[in-house]
Amino acid sequence: MKVRGHRECGDCGERWSYYETGQITCPSCGGMRSSGIDERRLHTDGVATFDLDPIRARLAEGSVEEVADETVRRCRAYTTARGFVDSGRLLPLDETYLAAMELRYAIEGYGRSIRPDRFSGAEDAEELYLLSLVRGADRGERPSAEDVPVSMHYARGLASASAIEAFRRDLRQWIDEQEGPPEVEEHLGRIGDHRRRIEALDGEVDPATGDRLVEAVRDLTRYLTEADETALLRADQRLDRLG
Repeated sequence: MKVRGHRECGDCGERWSYYETGQITCPSCGGMRSSGIDERRLHTDGVATFDLDPIRARLAEGSVEEVADETVRRCRAYTTARGFVDSGRLLPLDETYLAAMELRYAIEGYGRSIRPDRFSGAEDAEELYLLSLVRGADRGERPSAEDVPVSMHYARGLASASAIEAFRRDLRQWIDEQEGPPEVEEHLGRIGDHRRRIEALDGEVDPATGDRLVEAVRDLTRYLTEADETALLRADQRLDRLG
């Protein structure tokens, strides 16, 4: 949506930034009467906190199953609040958002189904993978594609597909606002085709496939925000390698 990000309280005259607080109430007196004092700008990002310290503390004496519900709640709250346009500026598809998505899908599915590859130590590999996500997701750290257990490929794939779709929705709004270059439509169409394929397969693709699609999105973003022609060529090459 388009908002006036800088506001002035009608009761006490205090000025503040909606972009920083996400609130229309006055931070000084709590007044509800405020007005925007600048031009409206597209803004989809929210004030979001992603803190896994309490989860890590509980895991020191508990199990993954015991913290699953709270972990999913924190991941969902963060990704729901997040957006990718800040006061008219297009933001990148960042690792923290991706890691939150991946942790959510991974921990939701952990232990729910029995697969042949979950025996002979596979469950230990799953738990190590989950612990790695919990350890670093809120800092934008997640395992490399090679370190994702086969039984958890779905989590990486669905996280990539869901994150790309959320980013694409905001990107569409931003392009419409900016009257972006028409050549981008072809790339968005190809990215959308690959994303839908991952979803149709329930995320069960090589983790490198989702990562490559994410990088193509990031290259497209660099082209749009920095007029980087080489970034557009890289996006083409990554999409070509995906078939």
